[in-house]
Formats: sequence, structure tokens, C-alpha cells
Amino acid sequence: MIRITGLVFEYPGHRALHGVSLTVERGAITALVGPNGAGKTTLLRCMAALETPYAGQVTIDGLDTREAPRAIHARLGYLPDFFGLYDALSVRRCLYYAARAHGIGAGDAAGAVEAAAARVGLSDRIDQAAGALSRGLRQRLAIAQAIVHRPKVLLLDEPAAGLDPKARRDLSQLLLSLKADGMTLVVSSHILAELEDYSDRMIIVDKGRIASGEAISLKDAARAQLRIVLAMPREGLQGFLQDRSGVTILEASERQALVVLEGGAVERAILLAALVQGGFAVSHFSENVRNLEDVYFAQVRS
Repeated sequence: MIRITGLVFEYPGHRALHGVSLTVERGAITALVGPNGAGKTTLLRCMAALETPYAGQVTIDGLDTREAPRAIHARLGYLPDFFGLYDALSVRRCLYYAARAHGIGAGDAAGAVEAAAARVGLSDRIDQAAGALSRGLRQRLAIAQAIVHRPKVLLLDEPAAGLDPKARRDLSQLLLSLKADGMTLVVSSHILAELEDYSDRMIIVDKGRIASGEAISLKDAARAQLRIVLAMPREGLQGFLQDRSGVTILEASERQALVVLEGGAVERAILLAALVQGGFAVSHFSENVRNLEDVYFAQVRS
């Protein structure tokens, strides 16, 4: 969906990006992480066709940001870290303005506004002034403005900054629902805990470069890593798993096992049912997701 090749960006007297090359997969949530000043925002703005790089190429859905910025804007939503709302306008009017600015015709704008408000849970606030909303609801409105034209790609820069725990949880659920609808998301943050619940891949930006040179996979829907724990030890767990098709054992004992399972939710359900029917008292059966903090520091230190 997003392909970046040899991207170089310079501010006067400072090179912010040094030959960045990477690919962002379609239909995934990619975390863009790194310390303040690492180049995350500059990279996002280049992706959004809001900055012209000194060298290199960025393509979104096959379109070059230099050659077709307007066409890219029609396919993309962007939420900067300091988003702006017209506080005197109602939620409806804010979204209507955003819809028209994105090229939605007057006859279709009202429907787009209603759909965007419902998407972020603001239908009951649609006639309330933006300035009267809480920080979390303002964030939802800003995201609604970014998706009112139903983009294929959504870029968010520090979206959870300043949110309370409930608002952060609501934001995570919203982003996962957008992904379920087929949207490709890139979410920037320097706080790894914000990204733990929903990220599929991670790109580490450090001093204008990509650590390890590529995105790091955190989840693989087709090859899930599963942790199986029994309520009590029992011989034969390893042998039982070895005989199962599509299962690769990474480690195993009489009490627990870590395996890679080919397939998705159906295959997991079949494996769990087989374990229970086989007399194994399963007390824990879950995906073993790679911890963002561990992955981050392993790459930064290497």
C-alpha cells in the first residue's frame, strides 16, 4: 500500500531523513516508534504528500506523492499531532466542512457526515459545539474529519497524547474497527504502551534512519504463535502436539508449550478442542504476541 525508496528530507542545516526505504502492508496497523526528534513526523508528512523530499520516492496505492498529491489526499486521511478544530462550530458543521474540503459533493456530504459521526461514536453529540467536547471526544471528532471521505490509508501522529485511560482504550477499539473495515493505518508514538493492543508491525525510526532497515512483524494471522498452559502437569503433551498437522513446537514441557500454528481462528478452535478431548486440562490458551518494548530495545541496542 505504501512504498518508500531512498527517502531523504532536509531542513535548513539539518538532514531529518537519511535514505529511508520501507513498505507498509495493506490492511494492517503499523506502529511508527522512536524518540522525540527521530524523524517520525517528517516521515508521516512525506507519506501524506505534505512535504516534498530532497531525494527518493513515496508511493501510496501506486501513486507518486510528487506527481499526484491531490489524488493521494483523496485516498488518505492524516491526523497531525496538533490537530485543529473550529470550536464554535457543531460536530455536524465541522464534519461537513471537512467533507466538502475533501471534494465530497453537496448532495453526498450530509450522508458522509452522519456516517463518520456514527463511526467514531459521536452521533449523540452531532449538534454539540466542538469546543464543549472533552479531550477524548475532540480526538474522536478529529479522526472523524480525517476519515469522512472514506480513505484507504489513515496516518495518525501521536493520537493518544493527553488522553485518559478510558479514552485510550476507546481509541484502540476504534483503530481496530477501522482496520477490520480494510483501512491501512500508520500510527506514530514514542510511548510504546499506547501501541501494544493494536499494532501488527513496528517501524523503528532512530536519528532519521530505520532500525534494522525494515518493518518488524509483531503478529502473523496465518502463523500464530500460541502459548498453551495446563492446570496440572501431564506426560505426552509434546507428543500430542507433534502429531497435529500444522503445529510446530518451539518449546514444550509436561506443563506448557509454545507452538506455531498454521491457519487462523478455526484452526485454533480445532486445536483447543482436540486438547480438551485428549484429556489435557488447558488453563491458558492464547496468542503469544511479541512485546513492543522488548522488540524495540533489542533493535535499538543491536
